[in-house]
Amino acid sequence: MSRRLARQVAFQTLYQIDLSKDDPETALQQRLNDVALSPDNQDYVRTVVRGVHQQMRALDSQIGTISQAWEVHRLGYIDRSILRLAIYEIVFMDAIPVGVTVNEAVELAKEFGDEDSPRFINGLLGTVVRDGDFQ
Repeated sequence: MSRRLARQVAFQTLYQIDLSKDDPETALQQRLNDVALSPDNQDYVRTVVRGVHQQMRALDSQIGTISQAWEVHRLGYIDRSILRLAIYEIVFMDAIPVGVTVNEAVELAKEFGDEDSPRFINGLLGTVVRDGDFQ
């Protein structure tokens, strides 16, 4: 299966954890049991979900800084989960090209968010990429 599917599984897991306050390891195992992924893509999902969970404060601080008019807790679960995933990839996963991360985040926003989500996600991630500094 593709990295796109793995990224979608990672997003859905992060969304589930945020929405239902599930234990990250339990949610991760449930999602991985539901979808057939290659071992490499399973590793990607584990890395991202665990990494976002470990870096949550820093990621949310960055989102709060770049979103200016929106406090992180006021963002919708979908947009917040996409942003956490994408910023984690940009900052901590050098092997993934930034352009790919931004494009995939926008695609997730198109598929799962509301009509304003793709533009909102693209704008905020553009700021992260342009500024190039992570707090």
